[in-house]
Amino acid sequence: MQGAEEMARTVATLPEGSRITDYISLGVIAKTFPVSKIHEILAATGKTSVRERDLPAHVVVYYVIALALYMHSSYREVLRCLLEGVHWLLDPSETVKVAGKSGISQARTRLGWEAVRRLHDEVVKPIATRSTRGAWYRKYRLVSLDGSTLDVADEAENEKAFGRPGSSRGSSAYPKIRFVSLVENGTHVLFGSQMADYGTGEITLAKAVLPSLQRGMLCLADRQFFGFEFWNLARTTGADLLWRIKNKTRLAREEPLSDGSYLSHIYPSERDRRRKTNGVKVRVIDYRLDGIPDVEPIYRLVTTILDHNKAPAVELAALYHERWEVETALDELKTHLRGAKIVLRSRTPDLVRQEFYGLVMAHFAIRGLMHEAALKADDDPDQLSFIHAVRVVRRKLARFPAIPPSATSSISRHRARRTSAGSSPTSPSST
Repeated sequence: MQGAEEMARTVATLPEGSRITDYISLGVIAKTFPVSKIHEILAATGKTSVRERDLPAHVVVYYVIALALYMHSSYREVLRCLLEGVHWLLDPSETVKVAGKSGISQARTRLGWEAVRRLHDEVVKPIATRSTRGAWYRKYRLVSLDGSTLDVADEAENEKAFGRPGSSRGSSAYPKIRFVSLVENGTHVLFGSQMADYGTGEITLAKAVLPSLQRGMLCLADRQFFGFEFWNLARTTGADLLWRIKNKTRLAREEPLSDGSYLSHIYPSERDRRRKTNGVKVRVIDYRLDGIPDVEPIYRLVTTILDHNKAPAVELAALYHERWEVETALDELKTHLRGAKIVLRSRTPDLVRQEFYGLVMAHFAIRGLMHEAALKADDDPDQLSFIHAVRVVRRKLARFPAIPPSATSSISRHRARRTSAGSSPTSPSST
């Protein structure tokens, strides 16, 4: 027990002589989230500092984002190093005192999480241009929908607010939050993110994510999201859809098309299906993957793109496997950025929410840097190493408000490992 107590008291620090400037790029963060925008959000949410404090609200916003980029160090250590590089955010004549742990917590609590979420909602959006390779299918911007969970600090308040999953030996070691996001496939930008307690279902959260879909997007999603009501909600956004469904779903082959796909209808109930009332027309694509071990015998997709000339079945079948880009993006957030087996450390529910959106915004800033580098190199952003990009950003902090140094020559290029997405499907099945 004594050893455990001593370990609990150990404060994580950066290596001797290090600054946060050696590990993150405040220039990247400030370029992505300009101080003028932060002041605008703070004013709109009533969170502007009303009197002079050791930690003004806009500095706390940058701190929350920077905190996500160095999860292994203590609150105070990150702040001490951060403030060495943010004199330009304050009056240069001021002397900035490094607050203690209690002062940091109080400053974060004053800021709250609503302003941080609003900054996220207004800034974190798809960034691909027409020149971005891998971001488009014909005229469509490719996006994917998915969800995941994150462990949070094992505190009574967090457990009450978020809950924890059960296990065969009792309950999980940590409370968890659930979140759902859209990802821009070509850049891995996570946007429209919504979080809630662990007990909230993915479909419930996903309904709040749908407003981030827009006309001109093609949204990919796995079979757990498919349902008549949710499909129609997604359709009303103006985006087109390409979703996998369960193979056993009953879909009549009403109009076979020359590319092997066919038109059918989905219905809100079995009664409607029998009476052929209140149906919605869809296009169905059944296909196999040949030469890939341990795959299912048949995959079934439905899409809102009814004209097979605009999107042939064989192309959509291959395209659907780009949905795995969302798994990669979530892995970047949960493992490479946060750190494997690292929990969100905030001890109160509101600060957990704040920390979550700070984490997503940190990921967005890094992905923005990588997209800029990819455009300069005329390369596909998802062919750039995310892990190495995080390390580059952490090494390249600009001390002054200048455009961050170009990462074109710094980010190593390598071919990402592909799953079955890299394999070409056979022609759509006629069975």
